[in-house]
Amino acid sequence: MRLNIVFYFFIIFLAISCSKVSEQASIPVDQTTSGNYPANFSQLESFLGSGYSNFRKGSYLYGFELLTKHFASLEHTAYLDYKGDGDWNELATHNISTTNPYVDKLWVGLYTGVKNVNVFLDRADFYEANFEQPSEKDSVKQLRGEAYFLRAWYYFQLECFFGESYMTSENGAQKKGLPLFKKMATSLDEASQPRSSVGDVWAFIISDLKNAATNLKGVVRTGNSKGRVSEWAAKGLLGKAYTFCGKYDSAKLVLKDVIDNSGKSLMPYAKYSNAYNALPETNEFNEESLFEINVDRKSSGTGIFTSQTSATDLTTSTGLLWGPMILGLNGVETGGGNTEMSRVNIFVHDNNLKRFGFNLPVYNLVAASGFSGTPSRYNPQMVMDPVYYKQSKDIRANKIADPRLYVSALQPWVDTVGNRDGTQRVPIARAGGTGNVYKQQGWSYKKYCSIDKSIYYYNNCDGANYYLLRMADIYLLYAEACMNSGDNVTALEYINKVHRRAYSLPIDLPASVDYSSLSANTKASSTDVDLINNPLAFERFTELFAEGHWWFDVCRWRLGANEAAYYKTAFPDGTPISQWNDKMYSYPIPSLEMSSNKKMTQADQNPGY
Repeated sequence: MRLNIVFYFFIIFLAISCSKVSEQASIPVDQTTSGNYPANFSQLESFLGSGYSNFRKGSYLYGFELLTKHFASLEHTAYLDYKGDGDWNELATHNISTTNPYVDKLWVGLYTGVKNVNVFLDRADFYEANFEQPSEKDSVKQLRGEAYFLRAWYYFQLECFFGESYMTSENGAQKKGLPLFKKMATSLDEASQPRSSVGDVWAFIISDLKNAATNLKGVVRTGNSKGRVSEWAAKGLLGKAYTFCGKYDSAKLVLKDVIDNSGKSLMPYAKYSNAYNALPETNEFNEESLFEINVDRKSSGTGIFTSQTSATDLTTSTGLLWGPMILGLNGVETGGGNTEMSRVNIFVHDNNLKRFGFNLPVYNLVAASGFSGTPSRYNPQMVMDPVYYKQSKDIRANKIADPRLYVSALQPWVDTVGNRDGTQRVPIARAGGTGNVYKQQGWSYKKYCSIDKSIYYYNNCDGANYYLLRMADIYLLYAEACMNSGDNVTALEYINKVHRRAYSLPIDLPASVDYSSLSANTKASSTDVDLINNPLAFERFTELFAEGHWWFDVCRWRLGANEAAYYKTAFPDGTPISQWNDKMYSYPIPSLEMSSNKKMTQADQNPGY
């Protein structure tokens, strides 16, 4: 990002432009203003929408690239089956250059969110000084609370991706953090800022979240406002920030407040098992969700790729990249029509199946018993070996593999999805067949994918809301804080609560599936040194799989070398991952930012780049 340029052009925009789009709950609007704008509360409220819409607007963040290109590559939740994009390959092999455009766009996308919120706060100051009515004081305060949360969330992501170190590492607080923009830039000089220390960045994030919680205290979100930030979302993220900073006593107090007083709880497994796939819509804003991105399917256009996409469109197109592969029209896994559901550029890495406890080898195809006539996807000539099929069903039914595997991924031949228009069920096929010549299991992603019909049927538009913060994360963070402050009994209980839910058991009652200690065996492979005897890490990995959390855990726990050794390759063809280098715990500051920010020099770049 040419951060100073982005701010500079916005300053020009402030001077010459004025327009408005109405705000409803989390419906996005473009930031707009002029010298005497806003003049009423509705106009002020419209400014806040761009802080929300930035999560999904365009391709940079949840609209398209954050989960599928950044997190899926860095965490190796995925094999990258498409090798035609060298910049994407860099992410997958942990060999990232300072000119990588995906890194640059992530910087832009996150700082755009900061800028949008700072513009709102500037306009709130203006409105309070000139137009605020006494009856509006509390309402304006609440809007500020939402803005503080949103700014904290953007800085949280920025610091985790680009900060030189976490607070929990040696001398972490003194190392290089981010350029901090605490208010809207009003000059080109203000649009350049030096890197603040890691400690100062986290202190700013924590301050914003405290302010958010205070301003939103007692606010109840219902009806059209249920997608907006609440006191409990602010406190949840505050507890997470404290945990990431190693402030475990503070984290325990805040996280337990959320657990005891938010009215939120873990949703039952029956709901959890299909809470990521758009239908039924009653799953949205559920009893477990503290904050989620509202996503709706458009009726026309091509998702985020439509140049005429309105500011009020709530769509994303993530599922286009990691949606399921299905059996071809001719009944062959590699046959025409097998990418009818999505592009399938990435699919689930085999070593993740082992992490969940699925240990069968790659399956074979055999002649279908009683086959006759013309082969089709509903009458295939070759099928999965029936012995293997039965073994797979038994593993699932007997919960030999962790049940969350089947929330996260789709198994070839065993699982089915709707065809393009949803009129028939179609078997999942082995993903990446043409590229890997059937060397891999080829499971498809399930979370945040269209599985009732093709995403193409919905004009490249996803339908499921994206969870940014939910109670399972809070329980596991609370367990981590307890464990690191000497309360191992409570830590183990909250890990077990999340674990019990995965097995459809009452979360508050002891169960046969419980871990007996904080170093008990998990379902991970014996060669999986990060997870085999670490229930906390195992639960965070399996519970939050493909939701954009594990990479930050890898970085703050310094697991990079072990993870690279465990996965070995990021590609179906076996191309090895680059030898692990600790510089990868931080992304580089993009070269375009380094060259345009007049208050940073090459000495401010992260080590190793």
